[in-house]
Amino acid sequence: MGSASAHPTATDAITALDVPVIDEDPYSRENLADPYPFMRRLRQAGPAAWLSMYGVPAFGRDAEVREILEDHRTFISGAGVGSVNIHHNPPLRKPGILEVDPPIHTRMRAAMDGVITPKRLRPRRKDFATYAKTVIDEVLSTEDGEFDAARLAEQFVLRVFGDAVGIPRSGRAENLLVQGAANFATFGPQNEIAQRWIADSAGTYDWVLDNCAREVLDPSGMGAQLWEFADSGDISPEEATLLVRALLSAGLDTTIFAITNTLHTLATHPEQYAKVHADPRLVRFAIDESFRFESPFYAFYRTTSRDTVLSGVEIPAETKVLVFPGSANRDEERWGADADVYRFDRDSSGHLTFGMGIHQCVGQPISRMEMDALLSAFVTRVASLETAGPATRLVHTTLQSYASVPLRARAA
Repeated sequence: MGSASAHPTATDAITALDVPVIDEDPYSRENLADPYPFMRRLRQAGPAAWLSMYGVPAFGRDAEVREILEDHRTFISGAGVGSVNIHHNPPLRKPGILEVDPPIHTRMRAAMDGVITPKRLRPRRKDFATYAKTVIDEVLSTEDGEFDAARLAEQFVLRVFGDAVGIPRSGRAENLLVQGAANFATFGPQNEIAQRWIADSAGTYDWVLDNCAREVLDPSGMGAQLWEFADSGDISPEEATLLVRALLSAGLDTTIFAITNTLHTLATHPEQYAKVHADPRLVRFAIDESFRFESPFYAFYRTTSRDTVLSGVEIPAETKVLVFPGSANRDEERWGADADVYRFDRDSSGHLTFGMGIHQCVGQPISRMEMDALLSAFVTRVASLETAGPATRLVHTTLQSYASVPLRARAA
């Protein structure tokens, strides 16, 4: 780390304030495999730090990340949530709800909010609970109760959420997982790691779009319900297809990773698991603390629409800023000296895993319902949970989770 004056390539307005410079690569394989030491160094650098490898200011503290996410007029999403400004460089794909600003975002969000309502979601809880029993039965029937939390999460979410959206079951596992990972890989630098995820997804984007089409969707699913907004003229047919695709991202990939992270965290904190097993009503607090402790998101971008000042840092218009919500979720100034400790008796509800403001994750209610259905049943029926081998970290430029989490469950 050095002074900004040693880096004349940085924006003049930023170098004038002597913002600390971080010369290391947050997207190196080492940092992605163990992100928390880098996040700590980022927070310790100050309210902002200049990442010399990418020529952007980065923010890892709660106060600044929160303000960036809440101020959608100054820190816009419409220029892309990746490092490329799509106002000036045509995007590879048609931007979805994550990369548009009002008024386009307003009508797309209204359609999503009209589908993801408590009234519409409530009947699906029974289906979620029924399949949760099925997957837990399978876990408890295995020799020694051994299972892979990552595979369990994939199996559960692909089934219940895919059914809720109404896309065909055939092809889900082969296409949705790699396509989701490839989509999120566009949020960061196009390094070797990102390019591998994108290359592995060849052909899956077309499958996803084809299966978001109206004639393919189950008429009773949320995808078909989104098309009703196209019928009424509230959104265009093209936007309806993009929203069904966004719905798959909102409730699928990150929910799988959140379940995987939660089971891994509970297994490595047996005293916390014992508490939630003793009182399954606490599961929602355990989930929220897991969102804070191990966010499925690593980093993404916003772009300034005008000159602004944030915590004393002058940022010119048209500047890409990089935010680390997982770092903000462990900010000692916000969460206390034990921010690196998992304990769900704290109030974790202010975490930034779902974002803030108008771009807050639209799929949050259904994601929470999926997790609550599975984990409530799990902690009720499983008396103890422990690791059965080392977990293998998922190395991805935007997502934080595990590729494999071998665990052992003992029935209650």
